[in-house]
Amino acid sequence: MLTQTFADAVAEAEKVIAEAPHIQTEQDLIEGYDYLAGSIRASLQLAWAYERDFPYFVTSTGPYTKMGLDNPDALYFHSYLRDDAEYVVTGTRGSTRDLSFQVLNGDYSPVDVPDSLTAFDDRALEIGSDGRFELRFGPDRSKAGPGYFVLGKGSAMLVVREVYSDWAAEERGTLRIHRADRLGSSPAPKDRTTIEKRYGVAGKILLSRLRTFLAFPEWFYLKLPVNTMTEPRPTPGGLATQFSSVGHYELDHDQAMIVSVPASDAPYQGIQLGSRWYVSLDYVNHQTSLTADQARVDPDGRIRFVISERDPGVANWLERLGHARGFVQIRWQRLSRELEPADGPEVEVVDVAELPGRLPHYEHARVSPAEWAERIAARQIAVATRMLG
Repeated sequence: MLTQTFADAVAEAEKVIAEAPHIQTEQDLIEGYDYLAGSIRASLQLAWAYERDFPYFVTSTGPYTKMGLDNPDALYFHSYLRDDAEYVVTGTRGSTRDLSFQVLNGDYSPVDVPDSLTAFDDRALEIGSDGRFELRFGPDRSKAGPGYFVLGKGSAMLVVREVYSDWAAEERGTLRIHRADRLGSSPAPKDRTTIEKRYGVAGKILLSRLRTFLAFPEWFYLKLPVNTMTEPRPTPGGLATQFSSVGHYELDHDQAMIVSVPASDAPYQGIQLGSRWYVSLDYVNHQTSLTADQARVDPDGRIRFVISERDPGVANWLERLGHARGFVQIRWQRLSRELEPADGPEVEVVDVAELPGRLPHYEHARVSPAEWAERIAARQIAVATRMLG
């Protein structure tokens, strides 16, 4: 049967999910099977998008194909490359807060993070008054300069991130890629062998994807003391303009974690929660993430987030949605300076009932049930608009 290798991989993937070491409840397992469904969809899409001679950008992750503690504020795109060919990327710059490009020498694996061979944001581009831009990636070092980025040996993937801060006001741009010497020609028709190979590749992508991102928390989170967050540091993987602070929490039903951080001068600052499957929580219908634009800043210039199960009645509540254990990450992007410890978060665990006395600007932070519903409605509308834009 032509699809047998993929069917075998799906069966093996179900075992990977069922045997994940963090599972404690039936809900953990149900979420795992939901995560598996998204991973199956993504793996098939990625295998069929493996076109290095006639490339195009595909969505790497989204609300239904989550992986790698996906950022709710980002649209992720990628295209495959050859390191000995030249590619042309054209587009228009939208009004999103950041647009960044990164060339990797492979994909993530259960034992390694791919090297970042090139990483920059759109400040390195020449953008016209109409927002249009063109850049080239290729092996010819004599062409290196504005608009031409050299592909190092082993270059395999171009990743593009478009990041929002104000979900409602900012608009996405456009993006296109082609191999310089192939525009106007066509790939050979697919035959049975090609399709069979792609099912095999999809199976390998599926298993690698699951095993890799079950290993990630052990590398970067779980060795840290619980209910703490790190100082800001360059994000692993080499994204040039991003720092992050990470941690993992474990809270009782009546406990809350207060994360207090200065409102940054960085163009983008955002916080999010993630499950032990190392994916974002539902950010469409619940407030499980906030950017500096979405958050309410206290009069002293700090943003105080409250992570809890119970509703604390404040604007910056991050809903943990039944996840007594999980991950928390703050990102800063499009930086023009290195961050220092003072730019990072302070963390405190308190009882929810204590919050009025522990939040120095509690009255300023409060929201009514009607105001909260408006916040959720705004998220739902903005994500729907963004994903169809």
